Amino acid sequence: MSQTASRLVAVLGADSPIGLTVIRELGGHGVPVLALGKNSDSISRYSRHARDFAVIEAPLAEWLPALVREKNLAAILAISEHHLIELAELKGTLGDCLVLAPDSDKLAIVLDKRRTLEIAARLGLAVPETWQPLPHEDFARRAAVLAYPVAVKWPDPNTVAGSLDALGIALEKVEYAAHAPALLGILARYNRMGAWPLVQTWCPGEGLGQMLHMANGKATLKFQHRRLREWPPTGGVSSFCEAVPLARHAGQMERSEALLRTIGWEGPAMVEYRFDQKTGTYWLMEINGRFWGSLPLAWHCGAHFAWETYRRRALCQNDPAPLPRSNRKARYVFPDVKHLVAIIRDESLAIAGRIKFAVRFLLDFLDPRVRYYVWSSSDPLPLLGDVKGALGRRLKTGRRAP
Repeated sequence: MSQTASRLVAVLGADSPIGLTVIRELGGHGVPVLALGKNSDSISRYSRHARDFAVIEAPLAEWLPALVREKNLAAILAISEHHLIELAELKGTLGDCLVLAPDSDKLAIVLDKRRTLEIAARLGLAVPETWQPLPHEDFARRAAVLAYPVAVKWPDPNTVAGSLDALGIALEKVEYAAHAPALLGILARYNRMGAWPLVQTWCPGEGLGQMLHMANGKATLKFQHRRLREWPPTGGVSSFCEAVPLARHAGQMERSEALLRTIGWEGPAMVEYRFDQKTGTYWLMEINGRFWGSLPLAWHCGAHFAWETYRRRALCQNDPAPLPRSNRKARYVFPDVKHLVAIIRDESLAIAGRIKFAVRFLLDFLDPRVRYYVWSSSDPLPLLGDVKGALGRRLKTGRRAP
């Protein structure tokens, strides 16, 4: 084993199933991992693949360099966008510790949905009709001519999070409006800030995610999945998803690779679409320039994106990655249960339809193809840690209640 391979690799963001998957993936390939979480309840600290654990302090620039020296870190990866932004600024300042994060300029492109969609449109990809409200614009007049429903989301949430927090306004990942009055109500919430989120026409179809690891303008690892359920049901976290063979959507995968190549992207990314089977249209939603929510499915299928990133950059291994399996599904149980509850409570749906959904939901637990975001028979303790943390948070909430 080389000196680099024997040194700790840090994973910033040990609190989620995404971070847990990265740690399991690296640990499974023999990489000693330092799990870094926001608190002592981080589920990944219970993983057998976490050699060491520490709580993240902020800002990273004031804390991370000392940790790199103390632990003699070989490399560091991050899960969240705000940590990637901070890490990108630290490149070249951490000695021989490799910062496995995108460069700041490339990261800025994929974090800004407007810029991403502009580049995609120039390449001929289908993009939703988008309106960016501006000061002194007649919102009511513009809202009256839009096709509904519409999705409302910030082009780059990281740039507005601080301003929203200062004004006591919650940062919403995405909201939906079925008509002009509803849209105007959403936009009015941000009048005090003088800046407004993007408004996009809703695109029909199912969620399709194409994942690629890019190196020198070429994809060295590919994987794709479709969303079966989300939480909330209107769009959000993928709570149940299914691998899709690479032989399908092959032409669109080439377009996804071309899009990332044009941006100059290096490392892992997911290009997210809404695929309308009726028309064959792939509507580009966004690029996730980080490890994505459904990463556990890729791991269960043998598509190891964190290992691909580390082995190529740190170990200089350039042999082809194994082809992933496509006979797996993966489930994020807690959000999936919330999805079930929402369907059962939806009185707009027929009772027979709700019962049928509930039966299918339960039968999914018996499907031998289904794997789980947190549970793993070879690494069971993170699930127990997750349950312990959830119960602890529930008890604290109960004690604070009047």
